[in-house]
Amino acid sequence: QLQLVESGGASVQPGGSLRLSCAASGSSLDYYAIGWFRQAPGKAREGVACISSSGTRLDYADSVMGRFTISGENAGKMVYLQMSSLKPEDTGFYYCAASESRKPWRTTLHSGEYGYWGQGTQVIVSS
Repeated sequence: QLQLVESGGASVQPGGSLRLSCAASGSSLDYYAIGWFRQAPGKAREGVACISSSGTRLDYADSVMGRFTISGENAGKMVYLQMSSLKPEDTGFYYCAASESRKPWRTTLHSGEYGYWGQGTQVIVSS
């Protein structure tokens, strides 16, 4: 059974940077696309980035394009979200999730297509 654990959340000032980590256990990531999602208080969960199982295709929400970078180390079963130029609207709980897929190029930012979720890590961007 695949399990995911996020870490790296913190409180930072606007313009700052953070790197979130997602550690996988219980299964390799060879057949999973991994996504990062976030949820702000009172708002719906939003997909922000996804990396295909092959690692060759990346997808980003428009709101984070050019500021966030998703990357992965399949051997180490780690996926990262590097966040730069953070804004107050980036505040929220960040979750990593896995979507089983036999298509190595597939990415998706739709939460309904993800079957495995971590517990979340909190990011606060405030001055």
